[in-house]
Amino acid sequence: MTRGLPAGRSGVAGTGPAAGTAGAATTVGVAGTAGELGTAEMVGTPLATVDTDPVPAQPSASPRGAVVELADAELTYGARVLWTHLDLSIRRGEFVAVLGANGSGKTSLLRVLLGQQPLRHGSARIAGAPVRRGSGLVGYVPQRVAIDAAAAVRVRDLVRLGVDGHRWGPPFTVGAARRRLRDTVDRLLADVGAAHLADVPVAQLSGGELQRVRVAQALATDPLLLLCDEPLAALDPAHQQEVAALIDRRRRDRDTAVLFVTHEVNAVIDYVDQVLYLAEGRWALGPPSEVMTSERLSELYQAPVDVIQAHGRLVVVAASDMAAGLHQSWDDHLPHPPDAHDHGRHDPLATQGWRR
Repeated sequence: MTRGLPAGRSGVAGTGPAAGTAGAATTVGVAGTAGELGTAEMVGTPLATVDTDPVPAQPSASPRGAVVELADAELTYGARVLWTHLDLSIRRGEFVAVLGANGSGKTSLLRVLLGQQPLRHGSARIAGAPVRRGSGLVGYVPQRVAIDAAAAVRVRDLVRLGVDGHRWGPPFTVGAARRRLRDTVDRLLADVGAAHLADVPVAQLSGGELQRVRVAQALATDPLLLLCDEPLAALDPAHQQEVAALIDRRRRDRDTAVLFVTHEVNAVIDYVDQVLYLAEGRWALGPPSEVMTSERLSELYQAPVDVIQAHGRLVVVAASDMAAGLHQSWDDHLPHPPDAHDHGRHDPLATQGWRR
């Protein structure tokens, strides 16, 4: 949700206060382009911190009811400006999708909220307090990473890192503490439908199974905010739907705020309250019906763009791609195995079933 902004506000990097423009309630901002930094992650890196004792009640949110608050935020890497004058407010139970091309600053936004990247200007707060690293208020589902097949790590071991991976020393517990820890891990796995995988080596998991386990790990602290960095990447459509539904169920059951970075909007469109769209240094924020339009995306890209509804899916194409058969779907970035299938020759006139 935009906070304290007039309808259709826009801003340009380095120009001072943004000038208001007439239009829809969607917020639009402009900044310089920059390369996007990924978040390095290893199997042994704790993604959340919590004691094995019962987790104390979390703050409900800031006095204004927001879990996430970015105010006049600007992020730069050297001389490059990713975004500026960004005001973003996310309340409990709200699902916000972050869309945009590679290099537009999606993962960098998550790094800010994880306390890993400082803003150049403005402020970022979680539940009314400044962001900090290792906060138990934030759960994080990383981009899918390869795991060495020789790594002797079971599913329960990976989830346990979300429970006590922040502690120094050997991970030994005895007696009641050990039983309590095991019960916590079992409960986390059961909550995501992965209890049967507890003793399976992580390297043997399918993509969908691994993402379920990552979600369980991220929920170890019962966070107010769940940050998801392309959790659907490289998954087939069925597993995309499963993982998206799992995260949506969590936010509904526990009133968790979700910030969900993705290239595949169709898997989450039924769950999304707001879309933050980043494009070539510019940004738009608002309900999907206002952001995912030809007019709005043409404004962002400063070039003709069509948003087309086809067979229940949204497809975004530039005008120059129309003759290529309208084949610019959100999942085009995913790599295909060489023998998976052949898209074949596209007929630019074969557009039956496509609707703008």
